[in-house]
Amino acid sequence: MKIRMNQVFNKKDGRSVMIAMDHGSIAGPMKGIVDPSELIEICSRNGVDSVLTTKGCAQAAMNCWDRTCGLALRLSGGFTVLGGKFEEQIITSPETAISYGASCAAITVKFGHEKEGDFIKQASLAADRCHELGLPVMIEAMAKGTMFGNKFEANDPDAIKMVARMAAEIGADFVKTYFTGDAKGFSKVVEGCPVPIIILGGAKTDDIEMVFSDIYESLQAGGRGIAMGRNIWGQGNTEKMIEAVNGLVHKNWSVKEALQVI
Repeated sequence: MKIRMNQVFNKKDGRSVMIAMDHGSIAGPMKGIVDPSELIEICSRNGVDSVLTTKGCAQAAMNCWDRTCGLALRLSGGFTVLGGKFEEQIITSPETAISYGASCAAITVKFGHEKEGDFIKQASLAADRCHELGLPVMIEAMAKGTMFGNKFEANDPDAIKMVARMAAEIGADFVKTYFTGDAKGFSKVVEGCPVPIIILGGAKTDDIEMVFSDIYESLQAGGRGIAMGRNIWGQGNTEKMIEAVNGLVHKNWSVKEALQVI
């Protein structure tokens, strides 16, 4: 597990740049990931630590993978934009992840969902099996529903603080979740979670400065990197975006330095 974790988190700084391209299983061939092999080749060539994707994309791009770029294989899913209820199921086995040479397994848990108990149970049991096989687990911790009777935003600091810790409690070796919007709030999330946290990108935005600012502030608050997709390969210049986020995460660049690349 330690060897595999070192394929996700750079040993020099303990940080990670993970590019997410698991969207095709839900939304089909989105712009930027129409050709999986093209994106994998770009990621491998430009020093990305790992790519989060599905077994289908891994198969499609097997000849483009570089040994320095790890594979985070998604185990959960089971719904699409064609009418699915966005309810997570385990659809790929930990054994399959091992057979694909994965660096870690990825499982989403939607805390606060009406099926929260089912999501927690399947993720916890899958984590047990992954650990028996020596495979680290990334849990994507989502906060849904209400808290103390009140609805909250997906990046609510108190909710994210709770779900990050909940993910660690059921066996996550590291957590992927929302940035809370400012370093002060996110520092509380990091403080309450005993495993590393990386931030997701969420819905695509044209405000690249905000994307870079979120990354920068999360790192200042103790975050350990990113797992982003649409806000990287959906911007029209994937190589430059990767260069910029690598600079932010691994070279301690400022937001201004990252923007100069773009």
